Amino acid sequence: MDSVENVVAGAGVVGLAVARALARAGREVVILEAEDRIGTGVSSRNSEVVHAGIYYPKDSLKARLCVEGNGALYAYCEAKAVAHRRCGKLIVATEGSEVDALKGLQRRAADNGVTLTWLESREALFLEPELRCEAALLSPTTGIVDSHGLMQALLRDAEGEGALLVLKSPVLGGRPVPGGLELEVGGAEPTRIHCHRFFNAAALGAPALARRIEGLGPASVPPLHRSKGNYFSLQGPAPFSRLIYPVPSSDWLGIHLTLDLAGQARFGPDEQWVDQEDYEVDPHRAAAFYPAVRRYWPGLPEGALKPAYAGLRPKLSGPGEAARDFLVQGPEEHGVPGLLNFFGIDSPGLTACLALATHGIKNVKTT
Repeated sequence: MDSVENVVAGAGVVGLAVARALARAGREVVILEAEDRIGTGVSSRNSEVVHAGIYYPKDSLKARLCVEGNGALYAYCEAKAVAHRRCGKLIVATEGSEVDALKGLQRRAADNGVTLTWLESREALFLEPELRCEAALLSPTTGIVDSHGLMQALLRDAEGEGALLVLKSPVLGGRPVPGGLELEVGGAEPTRIHCHRFFNAAALGAPALARRIEGLGPASVPPLHRSKGNYFSLQGPAPFSRLIYPVPSSDWLGIHLTLDLAGQARFGPDEQWVDQEDYEVDPHRAAAFYPAVRRYWPGLPEGALKPAYAGLRPKLSGPGEAARDFLVQGPEEHGVPGLLNFFGIDSPGLTACLALATHGIKNVKTT
């Protein structure tokens, strides 16, 4: 049976960031990915937004790791020539009744160390003439990033330091053994691997994989709630140069306008709870997008929205439940030596990937 120091399950943005951090520290790393290429799931089906750290409760992992990750991600993209743009974002109150909520959001951001600029309606319209709002918050550190380019850069770094990527190799299960864990690996040539540390970064598959680790109590594995987000692209030129977000409700940020690096505008995500993985976009869902978007962009032409893509968010809270934080779960929490689980890594997981990697590695001994 082969033996390796560290195994990472999942070659999405978090798994690759973990592998890179371990490899740069001189650790032996094997990345096991179930699919035939990297980043086919959650990491490739999102808004590609670099978040500032505005929405999350003070001292939560999401708040701390998003703020830390924001600066780290911009620096990394600059150093590695990963395409990105710090375009900024406006969060808008479209009715007078939303102004107090907007002020509360500014206070929450300040609690997290994020400075937002208050704009009266005329100031916001000076920046974005197509906008309709009563007031807005300007977030200068929000931006966009090429998520695929980011993952390719993380993989190059990891492989450059000796990490090994193995595709079409799902981790089927594991059990504690002296000195670490024994993993059962599927694929064309099933095998068993002994590792000292195992990082479960399987995103949507993380809870199911954790349940297949012997010795991990059922209470340690949270239920998975799949929140599907559909996106529609705008036919024609983008009306804004910045991202536009409505005042959020609960843990859903509302149907917002984002831009890709080519300047194409898209709207989404909406919120659709599903039981299985499903990435088809129902064109009829656009009917709910038009009134939502026209609250802040009255000029949206009829028929201008076309289905783009959909993504799934691995939520730890279900419909009507209070939003939950990231769950980075190490041996102190679940009792299995050498095992680290990343659960519920939805937004802002992309922004926080480098900080999540550092935090996760600290929570499982690597010496």
